[in-house]
Amino acid sequence: MSPPNAAYVTLLTKPSYLAATLVLHSTLVSVGSKYPLVVMVTPQLAEESRRILSKRGIVIRDVESLKPAEGVHNLVEHDQRFADTWTKLRAFELTEYERIVMLDSDMIVMRNMDELMELDLPSDWIAAAHVCACNPHDIPHYPKDWIPENCAHASVVHPTALTSPPVITESSPRPYTLLNSGTVVLNPSQELFNSISYYLSTSPLVPTFSFPDQDLLSNLFVGRWKPLPWCYNALKTLRDVHKPLWRDDEVRCLHYILAKKPWHLPRGTAGQYEEVHQWWWDKYEELSAEMKTNDPKGFELMDSHVTKA
Repeated sequence: MSPPNAAYVTLLTKPSYLAATLVLHSTLVSVGSKYPLVVMVTPQLAEESRRILSKRGIVIRDVESLKPAEGVHNLVEHDQRFADTWTKLRAFELTEYERIVMLDSDMIVMRNMDELMELDLPSDWIAAAHVCACNPHDIPHYPKDWIPENCAHASVVHPTALTSPPVITESSPRPYTLLNSGTVVLNPSQELFNSISYYLSTSPLVPTFSFPDQDLLSNLFVGRWKPLPWCYNALKTLRDVHKPLWRDDEVRCLHYILAKKPWHLPRGTAGQYEEVHQWWWDKYEELSAEMKTNDPKGFELMDSHVTKA
């Protein structure tokens, strides 16, 4: 059987995430993925950023921003970084592909995970890993039922968690029904996108969402999302909070959740996350060395958006 017409897809709306997007791409290449990275870009992204993407062999897809009507949904100051994330859902419109694995740009791929392109998945389903509902940093506006005893990741341990993700039952705590949208496997279709767009414009739940696209997917695909093992969306917090689950060498895709990203923090200042942030910096240094030779102007622009001191 020939491999599907498929792609990894991410979103880039501003140059402050250019380095992250380029590192994500370089890690996909480094693990020998057979599939391209498609970067959806919005009109405000400058031509100089687009040029760098193209020179790296990245497929660019222009999309319009997607968001609720003005005033319908408001984010607290802490979460303003989520303002653009509704637009990730445009990936469902990329019907030139049979299968898409949607990735956030604040991720690095550490092991080949092309098997997701052939994951058995009904046409109107998605696949994703669970949220971590432990709220280890006690962020006050997170849902009140986000407590360790309600976290789906606490129900599984190594090594069975690599093949048997948490099970959702009728008696499961509500957070068991919530996915993290860092990695989402989907089958693009205009019909699915239309249902998403309609939900976004009509559902009374939209104003209540703490995590825009993530909460929408969790609610719209109730009973139609297949849990993935943690390793395909290895939230950096799991390493400390769920030690019975985590093994460094089993991570397929590492997700730098929370507001402070590696490229926002000088090395040596990430506290308990210093080691996992160093993994991003290692990838960045490898990419930088190559770009200094092959695209010095591109390197300068990328590097100008990286905090080093």
